[in-house]
Amino acid sequence: MEKVSDIRRDYSKFSLDINDINPNPFNQFDIWMKDALKGEFLEPTAMVISTVDMNNRPSSRVVLLKKYDERGFVFFTNYLSRKGVEINGNPFASALLFWDKFERQIRIEGRIEKISKKESKEYFSTRPYTSRLGAWASEQSKPLKSRFTLVRKVAALMVKYPVDVPLPDFWGGYRLIPDEFEFWQGRKSRLHDRFRYKYENENWSIERLSP
Repeated sequence: MEKVSDIRRDYSKFSLDINDINPNPFNQFDIWMKDALKGEFLEPTAMVISTVDMNNRPSSRVVLLKKYDERGFVFFTNYLSRKGVEINGNPFASALLFWDKFERQIRIEGRIEKISKKESKEYFSTRPYTSRLGAWASEQSKPLKSRFTLVRKVAALMVKYPVDVPLPDFWGGYRLIPDEFEFWQGRKSRLHDRFRYKYENENWSIERLSP
């Protein structure tokens, strides 16, 4: 078995300074996201969403960021999934994006709310036909007897919806509305650059954090 404790890398590709960072965290996010989109990553929009259940037990999973602006960060899922149930009970969550080739990560904390049904419909209509069927077929996070059971449900849905697949009532988008960001840039000797933005009194403050 490989000794993982011996794996280490020194980060040296980029730096981040208070004189260079954008005063608006959404603009800084946009700068780094545009870099990532040009960086030939397999999933540049992959985002870890962490939620907490009613027993204060956290859980995390990767979703795909589908839209962002100054209102927040949008992803889509089944509202009855584990994360949907946890968001319903505790709307505070965090997101994490990590781009290893650029030695960068962004952490975002805030409150999650559902987007409008109109916005969910607009996005759902752009999904491939089979993905729309999959949204109906999957009882996300629930036990599944076999893969054949899932495939059989998709086949039945193809008969029911041969062309137009409507938006399920249990599926749609969430928006993470941030009140805190952290931008992390890897540096040599683990002396990383970290900057935290906090939203207070209707303004964003910025401070450097110890690595």
